[in-house]
Amino acid sequence: MSCSVEFVAHSLQQIFRGNIDLNSSRKPESPFPSLPFLIKAHPNSASPRYLCKMVLPEMCVFLGQHFLLLVLLTAVALSPPHVAAVIQEDASKNDVYPPLWHHAPGNIEDFPVHDNKSIISAWNYQERLGVYKILLNYSAKYFTAFGSNNTGNILWGLPLQHGWQYDTGRLADPSNVTTCSRSAGQHLCISARSWWACVNYYLAIIPFLGAVEAGFFGQLQHEIEILPPEELRADFCYSTADCRSRIPKVMDGWKAYFEYLLSTEQKSERPSAPSFSIEKEKALHYLWKAHVASNTYAVPKFRNSLKYLSGPEASFGEDWANAVDFIAATHFSSDLRNINRFQAFLPQRMLSEGDKAPFISDFSPQQNKILLSLCALHKTNKLTGGTLLLLWRMAMSTDAGRAVGRSLIENLITI
Repeated sequence: MSCSVEFVAHSLQQIFRGNIDLNSSRKPESPFPSLPFLIKAHPNSASPRYLCKMVLPEMCVFLGQHFLLLVLLTAVALSPPHVAAVIQEDASKNDVYPPLWHHAPGNIEDFPVHDNKSIISAWNYQERLGVYKILLNYSAKYFTAFGSNNTGNILWGLPLQHGWQYDTGRLADPSNVTTCSRSAGQHLCISARSWWACVNYYLAIIPFLGAVEAGFFGQLQHEIEILPPEELRADFCYSTADCRSRIPKVMDGWKAYFEYLLSTEQKSERPSAPSFSIEKEKALHYLWKAHVASNTYAVPKFRNSLKYLSGPEASFGEDWANAVDFIAATHFSSDLRNINRFQAFLPQRMLSEGDKAPFISDFSPQQNKILLSLCALHKTNKLTGGTLLLLWRMAMSTDAGRAVGRSLIENLITI
């Protein structure tokens, strides 16, 4: 899959009908060369007033009447085509859950205890999946108003994404140096050489430890300890104290999310029948803020691991991480139904050298379009020095704006 500047210029040309000259032998430069300076140099660069006064005019001068189309491109790039077949909402169907979901541990007591510590192997797919399952089980009571059988729980996005990574081979060793792969018989192994697995660690183990720190599981009988990988041990933390000292801001985000859930419990005369006054929009705010904090830390930290991937796969990984920032700004509801519906259009295997969307023969037209759109979104954001994301976040700063953003994601058809 090509994610070159020339590719984005070509994509934009289709939308802007020829505003960019592709016949030039000179590599296209950013159409907004001064935007990074305007944004970074000014102390008020993050304020809406500054952006509207200093940044928007420069973008509008270049794009003219097509500026709105670029903003719509952002939304379109995040939106899959209409689903041909409606996904079943019956949560009793096994295929709506991540692989091996029903075999994963569902309680902290299911993990082995050594030296008065509950030991969790985060480098075993089933055990990392168990961490998610425990979080889903403990948080189920807060989301009963949003769907039966815990389907409305907004934490589903995390284990479903992890399951997709496992199912598509993205958690195995991409360098083929170790035996951590299905071909070597290590079906449950998660490799520390996998970029996907390393970034996911900060979206699995850190949320779990943040919940422990928040007291979400009550008084635990044993301290929690996470086993390190065989290599790259210094790139991870392994207990609440360790993670608190090394990544306090990331821990703060997840702790705040679970503390919010705890704060919604209403006192009742019958302790056995508590009620909860959860505001879904507020819960989504805390969840996505924590999610972005994890990504902001982990994605650049493991950039060196992209070298083990093919060029197209590495580009797709970065494109996907970029798209998450746009999705997060809308407070998209990451419940079981929504995530299953949209995840159906992600690639069913790792990308190989020579794969170039929209011409990947064993991918559906929808999958090809999603890859192309994610790439265009990422490169457009880079060409604008990150201004596109800033503008998108401004547009999503109100309830009404986020509602429009979610509607665009759900309803628009990819070009």
